[in-house]
Amino acid sequence: MAREPKKTLLIVAHAPSPNTQALKDAVLRGARHEEIEGVEARWVPPLEAGAEDVRAADGIILGTTENLGYMAGALKDFFDRTYYEVIEEKQGLPCALYIRAGLDGTGTKRAVTSICSGLRWSPVQEPVIFHGKWDDAFLDQAEELGQLMAAGLEAGVF
Repeated sequence: MAREPKKTLLIVAHAPSPNTQALKDAVLRGARHEEIEGVEARWVPPLEAGAEDVRAADGIILGTTENLGYMAGALKDFFDRTYYEVIEEKQGLPCALYIRAGLDGTGTKRAVTSICSGLRWSPVQEPVIFHGKWDDAFLDQAEELGQLMAAGLEAGVF
């Protein structure tokens, strides 16, 4: 019996600090859980990610810092460069979002979810907002997000 090709989970996350690097690594760790064999998770920084990465993805996790109540410029640049190139062919793409917010993340959440809605991507859950002072529990939540997304893709739920 032929093996199904692996699905691709693309993680486009802005990670400019040790804490945001740790969040991105936790998402990847969850997505690469040893029991999930049918999904390949890959991280591409927003300034390097392009339409071809989105086209090759079966699901996407977006990660951003909250900068002045808005998404990071790097993630906005990613959307600016890819939006019209993928809007027709990637409708229904399962997506998830996490935000590292010093404030409440509301403006960032609104901006990113609005763009994803315009792309007609399908959110798999409410955005995860890591707000306030750093808490090591954020890492467990980030890992759970990656694992949930990868397991859902593998099972065909998303």
